[in-house]
Amino acid sequence: MDTINIKIDNKNFQVPKGTTILEAAKSVGVKIPTLCHMHLHDLNVTHKPTGCRICVVEVEGRKNLVPACATECTPGMKIKNQTIRVLNSRKTVLELILSDHPSDCLICPKNGDCDLQSMAQEMGIRHYYYKGEQSTYIKDRSAAIKRDMDKCIGCKRCVTMCNEVQTVGALSSINRGFMSVVAPAFQMDLEESVCTYCGQCVAVCPTAALTEIDHTKTVIRHLADPSKTVIVQTAPAVRAALGEEFGYDPGTLVTGKMTAALKDLGFNYVFDTDFAADLTIMEEGTELLDRLTRHLNGDKTVKLPLLTSCCPGWVSFFEHHFPDMKDIPSTARSPQQMFGAIAKTYLADKLGVKREDMIVVSIMPCLAKKYERSRDEFSTDGNPDVDFVLSTRELARLVKQAGIDFKSLEPAEFDHPMGESSGAAVIFGTTGGVIEAAVRTAYEVFTKEKLHKVEFQQLRGMDWIRESTIDFNGTPIKIGIAHGLGNARKLLEEIRDGKSEYHAIEIMACPGGCIGGGGQPLHHGDSNILLARQKALYAEDKSKVIRKSHENPSIIKLYDDFLGAPNSEKAHHLLHTNYFDKSNHIEITKE
Repeated sequence: MDTINIKIDNKNFQVPKGTTILEAAKSVGVKIPTLCHMHLHDLNVTHKPTGCRICVVEVEGRKNLVPACATECTPGMKIKNQTIRVLNSRKTVLELILSDHPSDCLICPKNGDCDLQSMAQEMGIRHYYYKGEQSTYIKDRSAAIKRDMDKCIGCKRCVTMCNEVQTVGALSSINRGFMSVVAPAFQMDLEESVCTYCGQCVAVCPTAALTEIDHTKTVIRHLADPSKTVIVQTAPAVRAALGEEFGYDPGTLVTGKMTAALKDLGFNYVFDTDFAADLTIMEEGTELLDRLTRHLNGDKTVKLPLLTSCCPGWVSFFEHHFPDMKDIPSTARSPQQMFGAIAKTYLADKLGVKREDMIVVSIMPCLAKKYERSRDEFSTDGNPDVDFVLSTRELARLVKQAGIDFKSLEPAEFDHPMGESSGAAVIFGTTGGVIEAAVRTAYEVFTKEKLHKVEFQQLRGMDWIRESTIDFNGTPIKIGIAHGLGNARKLLEEIRDGKSEYHAIEIMACPGGCIGGGGQPLHHGDSNILLARQKALYAEDKSKVIRKSHENPSIIKLYDDFLGAPNSEKAHHLLHTNYFDKSNHIEITKE
């Protein structure tokens, strides 16, 4: 890589040619403040700065201050980052931004975790020097995401994530001047738009303009109600990230402490969504093998490739953008919804609890799960299979609110019968994990042979689109994997154009899969954090005694006592779903 020599505040540095001043400064440990910029190199997307002007610097030979995020370094460039002129300019710009921002920090959802608040503190702003009219917009509450555009600073990070990374097209800048705002087309509500509720916009928003819908208070009320049996399930990716909220290094597994904290909070039973992930493999794997067998026997009507259906953000994406292909994905519900359906039938009967008196709470890394639980098809007589969903961040806030010393907790075990799971289930939380779990079971069922080496390294990694061919004892099975909806679009377009040769494809909406979900502790685009979380899940898989879903004794007993067999009539009624054409929603076309 070619390098050039530059100076920042009279110190000599060597940086890669073609980098911006902001990137160069960051690479050598020099801090330049910014609000609109975000690191997206790992996403292969360029975020075009929109001019917050917080990052301005002086460059020798130039009359005006220049934005560091949009100015490329040149050989011999002399940069001044700490002059009075620079500091005054940054402070003035920030004061102007604050003049059109609500001052309800004490009750704001992002209080203590707000980039704007932190920057105001760092710059020592203690007074409002500019007063004038403030922008006001109608609040927008969907099933998963709340939009409060009064708090938007126009950084357009969300626009980049929605349009360039995820290619959803739900958000863009509309109107001009003082009335400009980031919103869906015609300022419609999110639920009327093509939003998939993946939550990646929330994950990059520097303020509380975009936040998750918080169910914490309602959950607390139910925990205090003795007439309710409140149970909780925890998704696999949560255990690899929750610790970050309590000072642990990324990738620290806190499974036992998390379970102990949930019991201390007063949940009657603490279960593992991994149990339902094993159940998903039984249903989805059986469906895959049925399609493969018929295809290999010459049935031309079989729909291939089979697409995984665990991710509600991805399901919403194809319902909006590819409704003509809604018969290709597996009909299996996600693990969250399978858990809820079994909890309010099989478990409720075992406990002697009425359906309406059982409250099922999910702890999820994903904001789309909040939307998923609200879908009409996942309820019986108006009573949902899953009542409330809390994100990983919400659980951390709840634990802190309860005064629980997380680090001092003694690890606890999940309750049974819906707490036992395999190693295959825990890797559901990372890209490639669902299909690897499916292959472990499908191989043995298809070949009737024992699989001794369960790790499929060829299915692992963080490349955006991956492919591999797995040898099922002489039968080659071609598998595709994509994470991030923009990459999913590429594979779907190949299928639509008849160019796909895959037998099965795993798709996850979020970068990295669930480990990078919109409800996880913020990782700010740092791929090292995602890799650490991924490594943790593989480590827990390796530590498990049972590593194949079909060998989980609790799953075997569930089928023997209740469901009968995978894809039986009863299983299909409780564990499968239908998809809908939502293409009538208005899409935003990119300029």
